[in-house]
Amino acid sequence: MAELGAHLTAASVGDDRPSIFEAVAQDSLMAAVKPALQHLVKVLAESNPGRYSFLWRWFDEIYVLLDLLLQQHYLARCSASFSENFYSLKRIPIGDRRQPPLATAGLPKRQHWKSLLLLVLVPYLKGKLEKLVSSLREEDEYSIHPPSSSWKRFYRAFLAAYPFVNMTWEGWFLIQQLCYILGKAQHHSPMLRLAGVRLVRLTAEDIQALEKKLAGAALIQTHSIKTQVQSAVRKALGGIAFSLSTGLSVSVFFLQFLDWWYSSENQETIKSRTALPTPPPPVHLDHGASSALLPKLETVCPLCRKIRVNATALSTSGFVFCYRCVYSYVKTHQRCPITGYATEVQHLVKLYSPES
Repeated sequence: MAELGAHLTAASVGDDRPSIFEAVAQDSLMAAVKPALQHLVKVLAESNPGRYSFLWRWFDEIYVLLDLLLQQHYLARCSASFSENFYSLKRIPIGDRRQPPLATAGLPKRQHWKSLLLLVLVPYLKGKLEKLVSSLREEDEYSIHPPSSSWKRFYRAFLAAYPFVNMTWEGWFLIQQLCYILGKAQHHSPMLRLAGVRLVRLTAEDIQALEKKLAGAALIQTHSIKTQVQSAVRKALGGIAFSLSTGLSVSVFFLQFLDWWYSSENQETIKSRTALPTPPPPVHLDHGASSALLPKLETVCPLCRKIRVNATALSTSGFVFCYRCVYSYVKTHQRCPITGYATEVQHLVKLYSPES
């Protein structure tokens, strides 16, 4: 009888384990939200650069703060991240043979903070590393450093090693998912293992406890000033997190649609079907301000006011400069010196005269 009871207990715990489709779907949810929000911020920054350009420049930092607030709210309230709670999942400590605690009980402090750091910090650092690799590749292509310099040799070695590091990272996740499918692992992601938790489905008791906790939070009365201040801060942070989570819950499928619509693959398909001629140059420039920056002679660089050397045009505006001048300016300011249009190093176009 004892063996039968243990077998039934193990079977009931195993039934709580989410399928690989649920586990992967909740992972892809937040991965689709960030690019969509990034596109919305980009549209705002381009429509009104003076007011919203800082959102675009500091998007990663602003997003990681909002993500930190959102994940902290859900980990403390539901023992799950936002996407895990969206798919009715919760986290429980690994190796706990007792009955899984209710979602309202929260995670132990060690697992809570490890989960929070791995949910927020790892994607942020990975995104920063990918941007660094992209900028180094541009630097390698457009850099004016001599090919034999030690700096250029260093980042070329880094660029050569990065694909293998990234392949190892992605392979680690793939192997973990295969082990999860075959029943050889309790978690589908190495991040869960590092956090010391595993995912299970919410039970009816969990849902009832969450509803009671939400209803009872509004009835708590506090008396001391310190407690009232702490309660007000918690309510304010909880209100912000609740607003973010509610907004994301309502608009998550719309954001996923935006992510798909503005993906590179879909844009290539749209361009191939609706090929249009190149639009004319902008005509709404402030001619008074731009003419003051432009030299009278067409062969003079607007930046150094000398005869141009290695003439280079900006594809975003069409103005021509010295290569060194415009490279240094764009690298520092990320905009055209004349029009102020957002510009990157890859927008530099080398011009070759018939004489050369």
